[in-house]
Amino acid sequence: MQATTSPRTVQRLMIVLFAAQALFSAAFVANSTVNPIAGQQLSGITALSGLPGTLVLVGAAYAAFLAGRVVPRLGWRKGLALGFSVAVVGMAISAGAVIIHSFALFLLGLVLTGGARGFVDLSRYAAADANEPHNRAKAISAVVWAGTIGAIGGPALVEPMGNLMANYGFDKLSGPFVSGVVLCSASAAIIWLLLHPDPREIAKQHIERASRQLNYKPDPTARTVAEVLRQPIVQIAVAAMVVGQAVMTLIMSQTSLHMFNHEHPLGDASFVIMIHVLGMYGLSPLIGALADRIGRIPTIVMGSILLIAAALLAPSSLELTPIAVALFLLGVGWNLCYIGGSSLLADSVTSAERAKVQGTSDLIVNLTSASSSLGGGVIVGLAGYGLLCAIGAVMSLLPLVLSGLRRLQTVPQVEIGGD
Repeated sequence: MQATTSPRTVQRLMIVLFAAQALFSAAFVANSTVNPIAGQQLSGITALSGLPGTLVLVGAAYAAFLAGRVVPRLGWRKGLALGFSVAVVGMAISAGAVIIHSFALFLLGLVLTGGARGFVDLSRYAAADANEPHNRAKAISAVVWAGTIGAIGGPALVEPMGNLMANYGFDKLSGPFVSGVVLCSASAAIIWLLLHPDPREIAKQHIERASRQLNYKPDPTARTVAEVLRQPIVQIAVAAMVVGQAVMTLIMSQTSLHMFNHEHPLGDASFVIMIHVLGMYGLSPLIGALADRIGRIPTIVMGSILLIAAALLAPSSLELTPIAVALFLLGVGWNLCYIGGSSLLADSVTSAERAKVQGTSDLIVNLTSASSSLGGGVIVGLAGYGLLCAIGAVMSLLPLVLSGLRRLQTVPQVEIGGD
C-alpha cells in the first residue's frame, strides 16, 4: 500500500516517535543516574565509576554507524524496534548483574544499552523523513524535546523503583534497570505496532512529487560517505553537532566537581544540572521553528556564539547564579547546534545516502562525547576548570570559521529544495 502524506498521518507518526523516544529517555536517564554508583559498588574501585558512562557512549557510537547500514534495508519501523529491543535486553542484563553482583555482566549490559541509544538517537531523522523539507527542523526538535520527559521522569523513577525491588529482597540499584525494561518494551511495541507507513516510504513520496513538479529525475546513485563528508555544507553540519556535543560534555561533566571543590552544597550542583538540562531540551520546539524560519546555518552560528559565551562565563565567578546561567546557555547552545546541524545534514544528502551518512555522523559525535568525558577530568586535574572552559570556547569557533570561509547564505538542496 502506498504511503500517504496527509497531515493527520504525519501528525500520528510524530506522536508515535515522540512517545517512544520519551519512554526510552526516561529509562535511559534513570539508568544513567545509578550507573556510576553501581559501577563503583560492583567493582569495588572508585576509579572505575566513570567506566559505565564511557562504555555507553562507545556502544552508542558504533551502533549508530551500524544503524546507518541497517535502516536502509529494514526501514525505520523495524530498525527502531530493533534498537528498543536491544535496550530491553541490555537493561535486563544490567538488572541481573546488579542482583548477582557481576561487574563484567554489568558492563555487557551497558554496552548493549549504549548500542540501543545509537539506534534510537537516529529517530530524529525518521521524523525528518516523515515531514516536508520546510518542516524538518521542527520535526527533529519535537523528537529531541522528548528528552525533557527523561530529564524529569528518569530521576523520579530511581527511588520508588529501588524501594520496590528492595521490598522483594533485591538490591535497590536494580530498580531503575527493571523500570527501563518495562519502558523500553513499551517503546518497542509502540514503534512496531504504530509506526506505519514507514517514514522512509513517505520520504520517497516527497522526492517523487518534487521530481514531477520540477521536471527532473532524481539520481539513484549514492555517493560514498567519504565523498559526502568532503562537501563543505556537510562539514558545517557535522562540525556543528560534534563541537556542540564536545563542548557541552567537556564543561558539563566537570562543573559539579568544580562546584563541590569550592564548597557548594550538592543541592547547588543538582540545581545547576537541572537548569542545564532544561536549556538542552526545554526550548527545542522554539529552536526547531527558528531553524525552519531563519535557516540552518544562522541557527548553528547562534549556537556557537552561545557556547562561547557559556564557556567564558562559567569560570568567571564562584557564585551560584553565574554558573547556573552559564550552564543554561551551554544547554541552549548545544540545542541550537544539534538541531541546526541535524536539519542541515538531512537537507544536504539524498535519500539513498541519508542513513549511512547520518549514522557515521552520530558515530563521530558519540566518540567525541566519550573523549570529552574522559579528557575533561584530565584537563581539570592538570590545569584547572578555567583552562577547560577556555579550550571549550576555542573549539566553539570551528562552526563559525567553516561558515565564514564558505560564505554560505543558503542551503543547496540535493533533492527537494528549500531551507
